[in-house]
Amino acid sequence: MTAGPVLTAPRREGFDAAYEQVRGDGGIQFVPQFAKAPDPPPGWWKDVQRWLGETLRPLAEMLESIWPWLEKLLLVALLAGVLVMLWVILAPYLADWRERRSEPREHWIPDREKARALLEEADRLAAQGRFDEAAHLLLYRSIEDIAEKRPDLLRPSTTTREIGAFDALSQRARQAFGVIASHVEASFFARRPLDRSAWDSSREAYRAFALDGG
Repeated sequence: MTAGPVLTAPRREGFDAAYEQVRGDGGIQFVPQFAKAPDPPPGWWKDVQRWLGETLRPLAEMLESIWPWLEKLLLVALLAGVLVMLWVILAPYLADWRERRSEPREHWIPDREKARALLEEADRLAAQGRFDEAAHLLLYRSIEDIAEKRPDLLRPSTTTREIGAFDALSQRARQAFGVIASHVEASFFARRPLDRSAWDSSREAYRAFALDGG
């Protein structure tokens, strides 16, 4: 039986020579280079630090002794600052609100003579069976009267429902305006012609408000 090849350790002469050659190359860095430590501060700076420490030590000790009270004082000051800021922001709105509340509230009331003339004109239309036009006349003349006496209330986009909710109108005025507006809206939007009953309801609502001391 033939024996196998004999394994021997590799020769290191060539490896060692190459390793020594590489290590001897000064252009290759093998040892980490650390940054140079900064120069110590000058002596005068140490003197300043020492002087500051000795000067501020009593203040630091005093602050440490009164810190529980000082902490509460700072919280109070912070809260006061927040309240002052809120007051600066809200003061104009509060002043405007107070001014509006202090102003006498003048409810819109139509002139009695104009109201009688308006009812007579509307009655002539109703006598011809033109109930829709008669109710429209009451509503739009009332809106014109409001616009004349309180121009600050109306905008081009203001609806009849919004007008009927104005604080400038008394409760009775809002009720009368609401009755007339509901009939006119039904006629205009639902295309339902008003009958005698709807007209009488609108007329009485306006008459009771405008002529009975509404």
